[in-house]
Amino acid sequence: MGKSATTKDDAQALFQSLRSAYSATPTNLKIIDLYVVFAVFTALIQVVYMAIVGSFPFNSFLSGVLSCVGTAVLAVCLRIQVNKENKEFKDLPPERAFADFVLCNLVLHLVIMNFLG
Repeated sequence: MGKSATTKDDAQALFQSLRSAYSATPTNLKIIDLYVVFAVFTALIQVVYMAIVGSFPFNSFLSGVLSCVGTAVLAVCLRIQVNKENKEFKDLPPERAFADFVLCNLVLHLVIMNFLG
């Protein structure tokens, strides 16, 4: 009984510390986080739909999921580059990081459109 209460208290303390640390995160990083969550959630919806309905046009399913996952990965890369606390990219202006993000998304979606046929 005591071990379960301790685990519950530890979990609550962990969530409280994560919440307080995330509240100090800048708004632009929170927006990017929301975009990543949206992209991953869209990929999960597509996988669930494929599991329920079937995967007849399989290349369309793969294109949709890879588009969502690729966009999420590129958004995470953008978040890493834009984060002010990351000393590795301190000389990189945010405009350049966003331009890289847009260009890589363009290439990604051109490849995905080509894969669709």
